[in-house]
Amino acid sequence: MTQLPAAQQQTAQPAQGALKPSGSGRALYGGKSTRRITVRDLAAAKERGEKWPMLTAYDALTASVFDEAGIPVMLVGDSAGNCHLGYETTVPVTLDEMTMLAAAVVRGTSRALIVGDLPFGSYQEGPVQALRSATRLVKEAGVGAVKLEGGERSHRQIELLVESGIPVMAHIGLTPQSVNAMGYRVQGRGEEAAAQLLRDAKAVQDAGAFAVVLELVPAELAAEVTRVLHIPTVGIGAGAETDAQVLVWTDMLGLTGGRVPKFVKQYVNLREVMGGAVKAFAEEVVGGTFPRDEHSVH
Repeated sequence: MTQLPAAQQQTAQPAQGALKPSGSGRALYGGKSTRRITVRDLAAAKERGEKWPMLTAYDALTASVFDEAGIPVMLVGDSAGNCHLGYETTVPVTLDEMTMLAAAVVRGTSRALIVGDLPFGSYQEGPVQALRSATRLVKEAGVGAVKLEGGERSHRQIELLVESGIPVMAHIGLTPQSVNAMGYRVQGRGEEAAAQLLRDAKAVQDAGAFAVVLELVPAELAAEVTRVLHIPTVGIGAGAETDAQVLVWTDMLGLTGGRVPKFVKQYVNLREVMGGAVKAFAEEVVGGTFPRDEHSVH
C-alpha cells in the first residue's frame, strides 16, 4: 500500500455541524419498519461498524423488489444511461431523465433511502446551478438525498446543498462523468495519486457530505480512507473494507450483456432466464399451443 504522510493517517474528527447518529440501533439491512431510512441511520451504522448494501434502481417495479428484500439505500444512478437508455456513457443523461426515473423509484418504495444522481452538466457551473438541479430532484422526484461526482473541485457545491438542507453523497475515485478526461482505469495508485484521493475524501466530508462512494480504488487505499473518515464509505471495485458496497443491479443480476467489470459478482444470469422464457412463449405462439382454453375468456 502507498504510505501516506503521518498527518494524513490520523483519524478525522467530525466536522462542525456534521450529522450525528440517531442512536436508534436498528439494523439497516432487512429491518421491518416502513419508516424511510435517513442519513442519520447511516451515521449510526458507521458508529456500530455495521456494513450495508446499496443497489442502483431505475424504475418502480424493480425498486419495489429491492425494497421488499430489505435493501436500505438505492441509487438512481446516471448509469441508467448505459443500462436503460442506450447511451454509450453516462455523459448524455439529462436532468429531466434523472428526475423521471428517480420519481418512479420513490413511488415504488416505502423504506429505502433514495439517492438521486446529478447528471453531467447539472452542477459543474457552480453551487447555484447545483442547488437548482438538486432542488428539482428533491421537490419533483421526492428523493431523500442527491449524489454528485468530484472531491475538492465539488467542495463548494456540496457545501451549499448541505447548508440548504439537501443531504449529499459524494463520489470520488473513478468518476464516470469524467470518462473523456480520465478513461476507465483505477484511481489512487502511487503516492501522489493516493494523497490526492485522501484530500478529496476529506474535502467532501468537510463540506458536509453524509457518505462518499469510492469507485475503482485500490483496496488498501479504500481501507485507509474508511478508517480516516467519520462518514460512511461506499465501495464499488474498492475492496472489502468500506462501510458499504454498491453494484449496478443489471450487472449483479446478469442482465447486462457482454463484459462486466472485474469487481462485479453475478448472482444470477437474468439475461439467460428472460431469454429462455421469451423463446418458450414465441415457440408456443408459433406452434399454436398458446393460448389454451384456460388462458381464454368465454
